[in-house]
Amino acid sequence: MRNTLKIAIVLFVLVFSNGISAQEKTKKELKEARKIEQQKITEALVTTQKFVFEGNRAFPTGYRSIDLTTNPNFVTFAKDFIKSDMPFFGRATGSIPYGGGDGGLKFEGVPSEFSIQKTKKNYQLKAKVKDKNDTYTLNLTIFFDGGASLIINSNNRASISYSGKIMAPPVN
Repeated sequence: MRNTLKIAIVLFVLVFSNGISAQEKTKKELKEARKIEQQKITEALVTTQKFVFEGNRAFPTGYRSIDLTTNPNFVTFAKDFIKSDMPFFGRATGSIPYGGGDGGLKFEGVPSEFSIQKTKKNYQLKAKVKDKNDTYTLNLTIFFDGGASLIINSNNRASISYSGKIMAPPVN
């Protein structure tokens, strides 16, 4: 009887530990499936060449980073039209009044340049937009998980970068 009890305990432990490792594999498989699904969503957005960047952090040149989670912001990217409403923190020069004018990088227009290149680790988007007051060069790095990093250069303002994500544009 004592041997039977020992065997039962050993079998129980083996079955139980096997169940735990099966659950771990399932969690890993689920995580990998979510990662692959997000990569497909990102690839589809980049392929359509129509998506929105939303920043969660700003990195002004020469200043500390700034949390943007409570500050609405976006850049809508399309091959034939770009619209930006991003906050700006930093130095303005040239024809921009003290305080940076309207306080942000607000512009829209048809890009004179627009290209997307896929690399081993990400997508690289480069675009140039000119409005009545300035010319903006946008460099967007899109990671396969949907995360993104945007750098905006302007003739009249210091360079600024943002981290955030891309998403589908809102349906009107």
